[in-house]
Amino acid sequence: MGEEKVTLHGVFMEVMRLGVLLAGSSGVGKSELALELLNRGHRLIADDVPEFSRSPSGSVEGRCPEVLRDFLEVRGLGVINVRAMFGDTAVMSGAELNIILQLQLMGGEQLAAVDRLRASRDSVVVLAKQVPRITLPVAPGRNLAILVETAVRSHQLMLGGYDAAAEFSRRQQSSLTG
Repeated sequence: MGEEKVTLHGVFMEVMRLGVLLAGSSGVGKSELALELLNRGHRLIADDVPEFSRSPSGSVEGRCPEVLRDFLEVRGLGVINVRAMFGDTAVMSGAELNIILQLQLMGGEQLAAVDRLRASRDSVVVLAKQVPRITLPVAPGRNLAILVETAVRSHQLMLGGYDAAAEFSRRQQSSLTG
C-alpha cells in the first residue's frame, strides 16, 4: 500500500517560512504573482501541480514532481528556470502546507461587497487535515504581492493568538460604551 498523495492546482511557495499555495482559476495571475514574490526574496517549491502527502507528524507536506522542479510557466514568457534566473536560494524542495490563498477575479461591485473588517477566511480539507484558506480579490490596481505578504503575517499573528479584527471591534465597542 502506497503513501496517500493529492495533487492541487496552483503555485506552492515558501513565504516568510510558511508554505503557501497560490490557488485560483487558470489565467488569474498565479505565476505572475509568484514572479513578484520571487523578486521579493520568497521561494518557489512547485508550479502548477504540487504533490501533497501526510508526514508522520500529521502535517501536509508539499513537493514538486521531479520533472517540473525549478520551472515556472508564465504566459507570454514561456517556461523559465527559477534556479538559473534567481539562484539556488530561490527554490526549495518542499514545505508544510500552512495556508491556501485563493485568488479570485472580482469586479467593482463584488469588491465593494467584501467584508472590510475580516478576511474572507475559511478552511478546506487536504488529506484529512483542515488547512486555512483566504480568498484574495484580484482586480486592476491591487498589489497582490504585498497582500500575500500581509495575509501571511496576519496568519502568523493569528497562530500566536492575536486577532486584529477582534481587537478593533473591542476598541470600537469600548469607545461607544465608555
